[in-house]
Amino acid sequence: MIKEGKIKKTKFSKQRDLILNILRSCSCHPTADWIFTEARKTNPTISLGTVYRNLNLLAAEGRIRELCFGKGVSLYDGDLRDHYHVRCNVCGKVEDVPHISPRVSDQQIEELTGYQIHSHRLEFSGICSECRE
Repeated sequence: MIKEGKIKKTKFSKQRDLILNILRSCSCHPTADWIFTEARKTNPTISLGTVYRNLNLLAAEGRIRELCFGKGVSLYDGDLRDHYHVRCNVCGKVEDVPHISPRVSDQQIEELTGYQIHSHRLEFSGICSECRE
């Protein structure tokens, strides 16, 4: 999460609000293409470029999280609570790890390292039940 005061919030946009609502209403971690397809159901004139631009703005403002896994495609998360993810090494699906809260706080890490912590991420990886079948 980005600390308050670091990024200036942009003014309201119907398209940005639509994208944010799509992200917050799903439990998955979608790609920009998936969000674009969903957004077109409500706003058929929205462009893929508009979706990417607004995802970048929302991430820069700290209103969503962009998850990068080194394969060139970002996934997006509308849940800003501290939580962990598990990623399938076969199909690439990413899911939230339920009922596990982070034990070490950002403040504790700041005190130990002298860094000003903006965010942290812990990722588990393995093979999901569907891919194991």
